[in-house]
Amino acid sequence: MSPVQVRLMDLKRIANDTSKVLISYITFQAVKTVMNQLREMDPPDAYWLNAFSTKEALQDGEVYLSALLEERADLAMRIMTVRQHIAEGICEFLPEMLTSGIQQANMEHRRVHLERITQMKSVEFSEESELPNDSDPTVDS
Repeated sequence: MSPVQVRLMDLKRIANDTSKVLISYITFQAVKTVMNQLREMDPPDAYWLNAFSTKEALQDGEVYLSALLEERADLAMRIMTVRQHIAEGICEFLPEMLTSGIQQANMEHRRVHLERITQMKSVEFSEESELPNDSDPTVDS
């Protein structure tokens, strides 16, 4: 198997890990959305949610929501509704954006790398051509 080929089990594990990270990120975005809504409509709840969010780690969305359910089920339910709405909204665009974004980023990295190594080889070539040549009659011995 070539290094580029990835086994099916590896792909499933990567997809599962990616899904967990994406769910936590969407939860984070839902918290931001709810917090912004609360700032306008219910500043005391916005203050409370902000304080809770700085106290509880938001890196794992599921752990965060479990803790929030213990404290304020109403806000947890609202965040879960918003994150589901966000997820449904981005599902249509995400696969194409992900693959095209990676393709474009890879192309840009390759372009920059190619320019860099081309410039390095160009500099090396010009330095070699500037060295005096023993057979050059203009060089004093």
